[in-house]
Amino acid sequence: MHEHEYRARGNWNEIKGKMKQAYGDLSDDDLTYDEGQEDEWIGKLQQKIGKGKHEVKSWIDSL
Repeated sequence: MHEHEYRARGNWNEIKGKMKQAYGDLSDDDLTYDEGQEDEWIGKLQQKIGKGKHEVKSWIDSL
């Protein structure tokens, strides 16, 4: 699921908060998604939290 899909559901800020709680070193910049840049965004998160692409997507979807 993309950030814009979470925003459409109205809970992106809540999800970002949960992500920051789980990984305190994630910044607002890390959690900013540019339209059409999902792979780059997921890649940045992978580097920050040390998980694979599938793990990152599954984790975000579970929040």
